[in-house]
Amino acid sequence: MKVLHLNAGNETGGGMFHILSLLNELNHSEFYLGVFEQGEMYERAMDSDIQTVLFLQRTKFDFSIIKKITRFIRENEIDLIHTHGARANCYGMLIRTLTDVKWLATVHSDPRDDFMGKGALGLVYTLANKRALRKADHLLAISDRFKEILTAGFNIPSERVSVMLNGIDFEKNLPKPYRREELGLSEEDFVLIMVARLEPVKGHKVALKALQNVNGTHNGKVKLLIVGDGQQREELKKCTVELGLGNVVNFLGHRNDVEKIYPAADAAILTSYSESFPLVLLEAARAGVPVITTDVGGVNKLIPDDRYGWIIPVENPEALAARIELAIDLKTTGALPSMGKKLESYSKRHFSIEQFANNVYNVYLKLLK
Repeated sequence: MKVLHLNAGNETGGGMFHILSLLNELNHSEFYLGVFEQGEMYERAMDSDIQTVLFLQRTKFDFSIIKKITRFIRENEIDLIHTHGARANCYGMLIRTLTDVKWLATVHSDPRDDFMGKGALGLVYTLANKRALRKADHLLAISDRFKEILTAGFNIPSERVSVMLNGIDFEKNLPKPYRREELGLSEEDFVLIMVARLEPVKGHKVALKALQNVNGTHNGKVKLLIVGDGQQREELKKCTVELGLGNVVNFLGHRNDVEKIYPAADAAILTSYSESFPLVLLEAARAGVPVITTDVGGVNKLIPDDRYGWIIPVENPEALAARIELAIDLKTTGALPSMGKKLESYSKRHFSIEQFANNVYNVYLKLLK
Protein backbone atom coordinates (compact mmCIF):
# COMPACT_ATOMS: atom_id res chain seq x y z
CA MET A 1 0.00 0.00 0.00
CA LYS A 2 1.19 3.51 -0.85
CA VAL A 3 -0.71 6.55 0.38
CA LEU A 4 -0.14 10.23 -0.38
CA HIS A 5 -1.50 12.72 2.16
CA LEU A 6 -2.15 16.20 0.78
CA ASN A 7 -2.49 19.47 2.68
CA ALA A 8 -1.90 23.12 1.84
CA GLY A 9 0.92 23.12 4.37
CA ASN A 10 -0.08 26.38 6.06
CA GLU A 11 -1.54 24.60 9.09
CA THR A 12 -0.05 25.41 12.49
CA GLY A 13 -2.79 24.19 14.81
CA GLY A 14 -4.74 21.02 15.46
CA GLY A 15 -4.92 20.04 11.80
CA MET A 16 -1.14 19.99 11.49
CA PHE A 17 -0.66 17.91 14.63
CA HIS A 18 -3.44 15.53 13.57
CA ILE A 19 -1.71 14.78 10.25
CA LEU A 20 1.84 14.59 11.60
CA SER A 21 0.86 12.43 14.58
CA LEU A 22 -0.91 9.99 12.28
CA LEU A 23 2.00 9.79 9.83
CA ASN A 24 4.51 9.37 12.63
CA GLU A 25 2.56 6.40 13.94
CA LEU A 26 2.26 4.65 10.55
CA ASN A 27 4.96 2.87 8.56
CA HIS A 28 6.99 5.67 6.97
CA SER A 29 7.84 3.58 3.91
CA GLU A 30 4.17 3.37 2.88
CA PHE A 31 3.19 7.00 3.33
CA TYR A 32 4.04 10.38 1.83
CA LEU A 33 3.03 13.89 2.79
CA GLY A 34 2.56 16.42 0.01
CA VAL A 35 2.26 20.12 0.88
CA PHE A 36 1.83 23.23 -1.28
CA GLU A 37 3.64 25.75 0.95
CA GLN A 38 6.97 25.57 2.75
CA GLY A 39 5.97 26.41 6.30
CA GLU A 40 6.10 24.97 9.79
CA MET A 41 4.30 21.80 8.78
CA TYR A 42 6.86 21.02 6.07
CA GLU A 43 9.76 21.62 8.46
CA ARG A 44 8.25 19.47 11.21
CA ALA A 45 7.54 16.63 8.79
CA MET A 46 11.12 16.69 7.48
CA ASP A 47 12.48 16.66 11.03
CA SER A 48 10.34 13.59 11.76
CA ASP A 49 11.72 11.70 8.72
CA ILE A 50 8.29 11.59 7.10
CA GLN A 51 8.59 11.22 3.32
CA THR A 52 7.66 14.80 2.43
CA VAL A 53 7.18 16.35 -1.00
CA LEU A 54 6.84 20.08 -1.66
CA PHE A 55 4.49 20.72 -4.59
CA LEU A 56 5.24 24.43 -4.48
CA GLN A 57 2.53 26.81 -5.68
CA ARG A 58 3.20 30.33 -6.89
CA THR A 59 -0.32 31.32 -5.75
CA LYS A 60 -3.34 29.51 -4.30
CA PHE A 61 -4.76 29.43 -7.82
CA ASP A 62 -1.67 27.92 -9.45
CA PHE A 63 -3.31 24.82 -10.92
CA SER A 64 -0.09 23.59 -12.52
CA ILE A 65 0.30 21.76 -9.21
CA ILE A 66 -2.25 19.19 -10.40
CA LYS A 67 0.12 18.03 -13.12
CA LYS A 68 2.98 17.74 -10.61
CA ILE A 69 0.91 15.66 -8.21
CA THR A 70 -0.52 13.32 -10.85
CA ARG A 71 3.00 12.73 -12.19
CA PHE A 72 4.21 11.90 -8.69
CA ILE A 73 1.28 9.50 -8.20
CA ARG A 74 2.11 7.60 -11.38
CA GLU A 75 5.87 7.51 -10.83
CA ASN A 76 5.53 6.29 -7.25
CA GLU A 77 2.57 3.94 -7.84
CA ILE A 78 0.36 5.63 -5.26
CA ASP A 79 -2.79 3.64 -4.44
CA LEU A 80 -4.70 6.22 -2.44
CA ILE A 81 -4.68 9.96 -1.76
CA HIS A 82 -5.82 11.30 1.59
CA THR A 83 -6.66 15.02 1.60
CA HIS A 84 -6.96 17.45 4.50
CA GLY A 85 -8.44 20.94 4.14
CA ALA A 86 -10.51 22.75 1.53
CA ARG A 87 -7.71 23.47 -0.95
CA ALA A 88 -6.42 19.90 -0.89
CA ASN A 89 -9.99 18.58 -1.19
CA CYS A 90 -10.63 20.60 -4.35
CA TYR A 91 -7.38 19.35 -5.88
CA GLY A 92 -8.27 15.82 -4.79
CA MET A 93 -11.48 16.01 -6.81
CA LEU A 94 -9.49 16.95 -9.93
CA ILE A 95 -6.76 14.36 -9.34
CA ARG A 96 -9.38 11.63 -8.88
CA THR A 97 -10.63 12.27 -12.43
CA LEU A 98 -7.10 12.10 -13.89
CA THR A 99 -5.81 8.96 -12.13
CA ASP A 100 -7.13 5.64 -10.91
CA VAL A 101 -6.27 6.25 -7.24
CA LYS A 102 -8.84 6.01 -4.49
CA TRP A 103 -9.55 9.27 -2.66
CA LEU A 104 -10.21 9.70 1.04
CA ALA A 105 -10.75 13.08 2.74
CA THR A 106 -10.74 13.94 6.44
CA VAL A 107 -13.26 16.56 7.57
CA HIS A 108 -11.42 18.29 10.43
CA SER A 109 -13.96 21.07 10.95
CA ASP A 110 -17.47 22.09 9.96
CA PRO A 111 -17.08 22.97 6.24
CA ARG A 112 -19.75 25.65 6.64
CA ASP A 113 -17.58 27.55 9.14
CA ASP A 114 -14.10 27.12 7.64
CA PHE A 115 -14.16 30.55 6.00
CA MET A 116 -16.16 32.44 8.62
CA GLY A 117 -15.59 36.18 8.27
CA LYS A 118 -14.10 35.90 4.76
CA GLY A 119 -17.04 37.53 2.95
CA ALA A 120 -18.04 36.66 -0.62
CA LEU A 121 -14.73 34.93 -1.38
CA GLY A 122 -15.23 32.75 1.68
CA LEU A 123 -18.64 31.72 0.36
CA VAL A 124 -17.07 30.70 -2.97
CA TYR A 125 -14.43 28.62 -1.15
CA THR A 126 -17.12 26.99 1.00
CA LEU A 127 -19.22 25.98 -2.00
CA ALA A 128 -16.16 24.59 -3.82
CA ASN A 129 -15.15 22.52 -0.79
CA LYS A 130 -18.70 21.24 -0.33
CA ARG A 131 -18.84 20.14 -3.96
CA ALA A 132 -15.48 18.40 -3.67
CA LEU A 133 -16.42 16.46 -0.54
CA ARG A 134 -19.45 15.02 -2.31
CA LYS A 135 -17.11 13.46 -4.90
CA ALA A 136 -14.73 11.68 -2.50
CA ASP A 137 -14.71 7.88 -2.38
CA HIS A 138 -14.85 8.02 1.40
CA LEU A 139 -14.81 10.61 4.20
CA LEU A 140 -13.50 10.56 7.75
CA ALA A 141 -15.52 12.78 10.10
CA ILE A 142 -13.81 13.74 13.36
CA SER A 143 -17.07 13.56 15.33
CA ASP A 144 -20.58 12.10 15.08
CA ARG A 145 -21.93 15.62 14.59
CA PHE A 146 -19.74 16.14 11.56
CA LYS A 147 -20.99 12.89 10.08
CA GLU A 148 -24.53 14.20 10.58
CA ILE A 149 -23.59 17.42 8.77
CA LEU A 150 -22.17 15.45 5.84
CA THR A 151 -25.04 12.99 5.56
CA ALA A 152 -28.05 15.15 6.37
CA GLY A 153 -26.69 18.53 5.29
CA PHE A 154 -24.59 17.55 2.26
CA ASN A 155 -26.66 14.49 1.21
CA ILE A 156 -23.64 12.17 1.30
CA PRO A 157 -24.60 8.50 1.84
CA SER A 158 -23.92 7.33 5.40
CA GLU A 159 -21.87 4.33 4.24
CA ARG A 160 -19.34 6.72 2.66
CA VAL A 161 -18.59 8.43 5.99
CA SER A 162 -16.70 6.95 8.96
CA VAL A 163 -16.38 8.66 12.34
CA MET A 164 -12.75 8.84 13.45
CA LEU A 165 -12.05 10.56 16.78
CA ASN A 166 -8.60 12.03 17.34
CA GLY A 167 -5.92 10.48 19.50
CA ILE A 168 -2.57 11.61 20.90
CA ASP A 169 0.55 10.00 22.32
CA PHE A 170 -0.03 9.61 26.04
CA GLU A 171 3.33 7.85 26.46
CA LYS A 172 5.32 10.78 25.12
CA ASN A 173 8.19 12.02 27.28
CA LEU A 174 7.07 15.55 27.99
CA PRO A 175 9.55 18.38 28.64
CA LYS A 176 9.97 19.92 32.08
CA PRO A 177 7.08 22.38 32.57
CA TYR A 178 7.52 26.09 33.19
CA ARG A 179 7.30 27.40 36.72
CA ARG A 180 4.52 29.90 37.20
CA GLU A 181 7.02 32.66 37.91
CA GLU A 182 8.49 32.15 34.43
CA LEU A 183 5.07 32.99 32.97
CA GLY A 184 4.52 36.00 35.20
CA LEU A 185 2.08 34.14 37.47
CA SER A 186 1.89 33.51 41.21
CA GLU A 187 0.75 30.46 43.16
CA GLU A 188 -2.24 32.46 44.43
CA ASP A 189 -3.56 33.04 40.91
CA PHE A 190 -6.28 30.90 39.40
CA VAL A 191 -4.89 30.30 35.92
CA LEU A 192 -6.93 29.52 32.81
CA ILE A 193 -5.34 28.53 29.50
CA MET A 194 -6.96 28.79 26.08
CA VAL A 195 -5.10 27.32 23.10
CA ALA A 196 -6.82 28.35 19.87
CA ARG A 197 -6.19 30.30 16.69
CA LEU A 198 -7.25 33.93 17.02
CA GLU A 199 -10.11 33.53 14.55
CA PRO A 200 -13.85 34.32 14.87
CA VAL A 201 -14.87 30.66 15.01
CA LYS A 202 -12.93 30.18 18.27
CA GLY A 203 -15.12 32.63 20.24
CA HIS A 204 -12.41 34.38 22.27
CA LYS A 205 -14.72 37.32 23.07
CA VAL A 206 -17.00 34.95 24.96
CA ALA A 207 -14.04 33.96 27.14
CA LEU A 208 -13.11 37.61 27.74
CA LYS A 209 -16.65 38.55 28.78
CA ALA A 210 -16.77 35.61 31.20
CA LEU A 211 -13.41 36.60 32.65
CA GLN A 212 -14.63 40.16 33.20
CA ASN A 213 -17.59 38.75 35.13
CA VAL A 214 -15.44 36.47 37.29
CA ASN A 215 -12.75 39.00 38.12
CA GLY A 216 -15.37 41.37 39.44
CA THR A 217 -15.48 39.19 42.57
CA HIS A 218 -11.91 37.88 42.63
CA ASN A 219 -9.95 41.13 42.43
CA GLY A 220 -7.94 40.26 39.34
CA LYS A 221 -6.67 36.91 40.68
CA VAL A 222 -8.12 34.93 37.76
CA LYS A 223 -5.59 35.01 34.90
CA LEU A 224 -6.00 33.88 31.30
CA LEU A 225 -3.19 32.67 29.05
CA ILE A 226 -4.18 32.87 25.37
CA VAL A 227 -1.95 30.75 23.13
CA GLY A 228 -2.30 31.20 19.38
CA ASP A 229 -2.20 33.75 16.60
CA GLY A 230 -4.53 34.85 13.82
CA GLN A 231 -6.47 37.62 12.13
CA GLN A 232 -8.20 38.79 15.32
CA ARG A 233 -5.03 39.43 17.33
CA GLU A 234 -5.21 43.23 17.45
CA GLU A 235 -9.00 43.26 17.77
CA LEU A 236 -8.88 40.92 20.77
CA LYS A 237 -6.10 42.88 22.44
CA LYS A 238 -8.19 46.04 22.06
CA CYS A 239 -11.24 44.23 23.47
CA THR A 240 -9.16 43.09 26.45
CA VAL A 241 -8.24 46.68 27.29
CA GLU A 242 -11.82 47.92 26.83
CA LEU A 243 -13.07 45.26 29.27
CA GLY A 244 -10.48 46.26 31.87
CA LEU A 245 -8.62 42.95 31.57
CA GLY A 246 -5.24 44.25 30.47
CA ASN A 247 -3.55 43.03 33.66
CA VAL A 248 -5.09 39.55 33.73
CA VAL A 249 -4.91 38.39 30.11
CA ASN A 250 -1.60 37.39 28.55
CA PHE A 251 -1.39 36.88 24.78
CA LEU A 252 1.45 34.41 24.31
CA GLY A 253 1.15 34.16 20.51
CA HIS A 254 1.92 31.04 18.51
CA ARG A 255 4.02 28.69 20.65
CA ASN A 256 5.85 25.45 20.02
CA ASP A 257 6.24 24.79 23.75
CA VAL A 258 2.58 24.60 24.80
CA GLU A 259 3.25 21.24 26.50
CA LYS A 260 5.41 23.15 29.00
CA ILE A 261 2.67 25.73 29.60
CA TYR A 262 -0.35 23.49 30.28
CA PRO A 263 0.84 22.27 33.72
CA ALA A 264 0.91 25.87 34.98
CA ALA A 265 -2.86 26.15 34.47
CA ASP A 266 -5.65 25.21 36.85
CA ALA A 267 -8.14 24.69 33.99
CA ALA A 268 -8.28 24.85 30.20
CA ILE A 269 -11.13 26.54 28.34
CA LEU A 270 -12.41 26.36 24.79
CA THR A 271 -15.20 28.67 23.58
CA SER A 272 -15.43 27.63 19.93
CA TYR A 273 -18.56 27.88 17.81
CA SER A 274 -17.46 24.81 15.87
CA GLU A 275 -14.91 22.03 16.46
CA SER A 276 -14.44 18.40 15.56
CA PHE A 277 -12.71 16.54 18.39
CA PRO A 278 -10.24 19.15 19.68
CA LEU A 279 -6.66 18.01 20.11
CA VAL A 280 -6.07 20.90 22.49
CA LEU A 281 -8.47 19.32 24.97
CA LEU A 282 -6.66 15.98 24.70
CA GLU A 283 -3.39 17.82 25.35
CA ALA A 284 -4.93 19.43 28.42
CA ALA A 285 -6.14 16.02 29.56
CA ARG A 286 -2.65 14.54 29.11
CA ALA A 287 -1.33 17.27 31.41
CA GLY A 288 -4.03 16.46 33.99
CA VAL A 289 -5.74 19.83 33.52
CA PRO A 290 -9.57 19.91 33.81
CA VAL A 291 -11.42 21.49 30.90
CA ILE A 292 -14.43 23.72 30.31
CA THR A 293 -15.62 23.61 26.70
CA THR A 294 -18.54 24.63 24.56
CA ASP A 295 -20.82 21.86 23.33
CA VAL A 296 -19.20 21.31 19.93
CA GLY A 297 -18.12 18.33 17.85
CA GLY A 298 -17.35 15.21 19.84
CA VAL A 299 -16.41 16.80 23.17
CA ASN A 300 -19.14 14.76 24.89
CA LYS A 301 -17.05 11.66 24.14
CA LEU A 302 -14.12 13.15 26.06
CA ILE A 303 -16.25 14.55 28.90
CA PRO A 304 -19.03 12.03 29.52
CA ASP A 305 -20.21 13.81 32.70
CA ASP A 306 -19.28 16.53 35.20
CA ARG A 307 -16.79 14.31 37.01
CA TYR A 308 -14.36 14.83 34.12
CA GLY A 309 -14.96 18.49 33.21
CA TRP A 310 -17.72 20.78 32.04
CA ILE A 311 -19.59 21.27 28.76
CA ILE A 312 -21.44 24.57 28.31
CA PRO A 313 -23.70 26.04 25.59
CA VAL A 314 -22.10 27.91 22.70
CA GLU A 315 -21.77 31.71 23.08
CA ASN A 316 -22.79 31.80 26.73
CA PRO A 317 -20.32 33.82 28.84
CA GLU A 318 -22.57 33.50 31.90
CA ALA A 319 -22.38 29.70 31.80
CA LEU A 320 -18.60 29.86 31.35
CA ALA A 321 -18.25 32.26 34.29
CA ALA A 322 -20.34 29.93 36.47
CA ARG A 323 -18.11 26.94 35.66
CA ILE A 324 -14.97 28.96 36.32
CA GLU A 325 -16.39 29.89 39.72
CA LEU A 326 -17.09 26.22 40.38
CA ALA A 327 -13.54 25.29 39.37
CA ILE A 328 -12.19 27.96 41.74
CA ASP A 329 -14.24 26.47 44.58
CA LEU A 330 -12.92 22.97 43.78
CA LYS A 331 -9.35 24.25 43.84
CA THR A 332 -10.00 25.78 47.24
CA THR A 333 -11.19 22.41 48.59
CA GLY A 334 -8.35 20.53 46.87
CA ALA A 335 -10.69 18.55 44.57
CA LEU A 336 -9.79 20.16 41.24
CA PRO A 337 -6.50 18.27 40.61
CA SER A 338 -8.25 14.93 41.11
CA MET A 339 -10.75 15.90 38.41
CA GLY A 340 -7.80 16.50 36.06
CA LYS A 341 -6.29 13.12 36.93
CA LYS A 342 -9.62 11.41 36.27
CA LEU A 343 -9.82 13.08 32.85
CA GLU A 344 -6.22 12.08 32.10
CA SER A 345 -6.86 8.43 32.96
CA TYR A 346 -10.09 8.27 30.94
CA SER A 347 -8.52 9.92 27.89
CA LYS A 348 -5.49 7.64 27.97
CA ARG A 349 -7.75 4.57 27.84
CA HIS A 350 -9.96 5.79 25.01
CA PHE A 351 -8.02 8.20 22.78
CA SER A 352 -4.49 6.91 22.27
CA ILE A 353 -2.63 7.62 19.04
CA GLU A 354 -2.21 3.86 18.53
CA GLN A 355 -5.97 3.29 18.48
CA PHE A 356 -6.48 6.24 16.17
CA ALA A 357 -3.80 5.14 13.66
CA ASN A 358 -5.05 1.56 13.59
CA ASN A 359 -8.60 2.71 12.90
CA VAL A 360 -7.48 4.93 10.01
CA TYR A 361 -5.31 2.15 8.56
CA ASN A 362 -8.27 -0.23 8.60
CA VAL A 363 -10.28 2.29 6.57
CA TYR A 364 -7.44 2.35 4.00
CA LEU A 365 -7.56 -1.43 3.74
CA LYS A 366 -11.34 -1.54 3.25
CA LEU A 367 -11.25 1.24 0.69
CA LEU A 368 -8.53 -0.42 -1.38
CA LYS A 369 -10.42 -3.72 -1.43
